[in-house]
Formats: sequence, structure tokens, C-alpha cells
Amino acid sequence: MKADYNDKKKRKIFSYSIFSFSHYVMIFAGVAFVTSLAIIVFFWGVKTSFPKELLIVRARFAFINIFFLSLAFTFIIRVYRKIQVERPVKDILLTTEKIKKGDFSARVPQRFSFHFSNEFDKISENLNIMASELSGVETLKTDFIANVSHELKTPLSVIQNYATIMQDSSVCEEKRIEYAKNIMQASCKLSTLITNILKLNKLENQQIFPEKQHFNISEQVTECLLEFESIWDAKQIEIDAKIEDNLFLDSDPELLSLIWHNLFSNAFKFTDSGGIVGVSVCEDKEKIKIEIYDTGCGIDSENIKHIFEKFYQGDSSHATQGNGLGLALVKKVIDITGGSIKVESQKNKGSKFTVIF
Repeated sequence: MKADYNDKKKRKIFSYSIFSFSHYVMIFAGVAFVTSLAIIVFFWGVKTSFPKELLIVRARFAFINIFFLSLAFTFIIRVYRKIQVERPVKDILLTTEKIKKGDFSARVPQRFSFHFSNEFDKISENLNIMASELSGVETLKTDFIANVSHELKTPLSVIQNYATIMQDSSVCEEKRIEYAKNIMQASCKLSTLITNILKLNKLENQQIFPEKQHFNISEQVTECLLEFESIWDAKQIEIDAKIEDNLFLDSDPELLSLIWHNLFSNAFKFTDSGGIVGVSVCEDKEKIKIEIYDTGCGIDSENIKHIFEKFYQGDSSHATQGNGLGLALVKKVIDITGGSIKVESQKNKGSKFTVIF
């Protein structure tokens, strides 16, 4: 009850009536003062003799004029203030109250289509932009929580199911080893997911700052590629590497390693046995260009617009192999370190990611 009373009290602060006695008194005093001053200045030094009765009549007439002029000015000022101040302030207050309660769809209405904008219009415009941004953030947060919950449930269910089965004494040793292997894979996936979420959260909240070092980017990309040797051997994937020697870069090597790891991981994940994964590192017009490409399943034109979004997985057939955070991490690292990334892809023909520093 007290909160409702306070809200009503706040609204009344900006509620003006057409007539206000206190404002009328102030305007009357002002008009009377200005009129009196004008008469004194006009007749200063002029020798005239008016009958006393005539002076009284003139004074009454002047008082009546001042009374009605003040009344007219009061109404004009109050009407102008009600239209130009009270209404936009009420709209802004109503919108901010809705936003305060979590309704991010609230917008300040635009009252006039053809008029010169004033400060209230600018405030309303900025408030609408802020509400739109908050609405987008709220949607992303809701989607993020839903996606995280879903991604956590999958490996946890696998771990629980296999752990339950392994408690059965009738399960043979061979099956136990297989189930233990599946539990290990699920736990690794869970660990990777949590690590990526924490990294992405730190990057988005600017809790990680690049620590620039002068390092050999050619060696770093080569070393990262060699980490996937067991995968390309198992899938018999051909490697096409064109890496110029001793190309140096001033950046954060730890952050950049996240880029190469995720791009190579995707390339090998989406390339079938017998396919090709390639990498090119070269200097081009005083810039270092790194290309990582594959002959995998590719991405269609509709999905390519969303590949850097969190948890987005355009190819549902490979959804179990990832969690949709890798490319979101890549994009965030590139933005922080001042690089750029370009994607070229065709469905069933492969993809090429070009990173430039």
C-alpha cells in the first residue's frame, strides 16, 4: 500500500492543472511591475496635471487590464506546459515503470510526426533504444540459460546411465571398459563445455585483457595443427599446408591459440574420411593472413549468418560432436585482439575461414 501511494505521489508531481493561483500571482506581480516601470519611464520628467478623479479611473482601468492580461498569460503558459512538459514526462515515467518491472517491450510513443525535436524527444528516442537493447539482452540471456541447461543434461545423463549399468555385477569386463570409456568421453565433453562457457563469459565481460608478445605465428599454427595428427590419421584426411616460415606477430599467443584450435577442430570434425584439410599462413600487404579450409559438409547461405552465435549449430547431424560455443569464442577473441575473420562456404563442398591480423 505504501509503495502504491508513493508511486501515485510521484505521478502527481508532473500533473499540472490548467489554472494555478500561485502561478497567476507571480505573473500578475510581474506584469504589474513591468507596466508600472514603463509608465514611470514614459512620464519621467514630463510636467502634467491630471485631475484626481481621472487618475483614479486610469488606475482602475490599468489594474483591470493587468488582471486580464495576467489571467491570459497564466492560461497560455499552463496549457503550453501541460502539452510540452507534462505529457512527454508522463509517457517517459510510464515507460520507465514498465521497464523497471521487466517489460522490455515498452516504448515511449512519438506524439507528433512533424515538429522540431526537443530534449524530451531525444530522451524518448534514447530510452526506446535502451529498451530495445535490454530486450535483446534479456532474450539472449534466456536462450543462453536454456541452451546451457540442455547441453549440461546430455553428458550428465550419459554418465548417470552408464554408471548405473556398471553397478550391475552381471556386466562383463569388456562392457565395463566400454562403458567407462563412454563415461570418460562424456565427462571430457562436460569439462570442455564448462571451460568454454567460463572463457566466453570472461571475454564478454572484458575480464580477459590481451597481453601482447612478439611471437612466431607460423610455429604456433603448425604446433596446433600437429595436435590433431591422430584424428587425421584415423580418418585418413589429406593435409594441405602452406605455411611461410618465421612470420612474427605482436598479440596475445594464448588467446590466438583458441582460434586455431577451434577452427582446426571444426575442420576435422566436419570433414569425412578421405577429405582434405588445408592451412595457409602468409604475409599479404604488411598483414598476416591465415586460412583454414576443408572439403567437409559446408554451410548453406542461411546458416552462415548465424555461425558466430552462441550454441548455434546449423548441421544437426553433427550436433552431438560439439556445443556451438567454439566459433563464438573465435569471434570474440578476434574482436578483442583487433583482427578480422571472413567465412566462405558452400553446402557439401567445404568451408574456408580467413583470419587477418
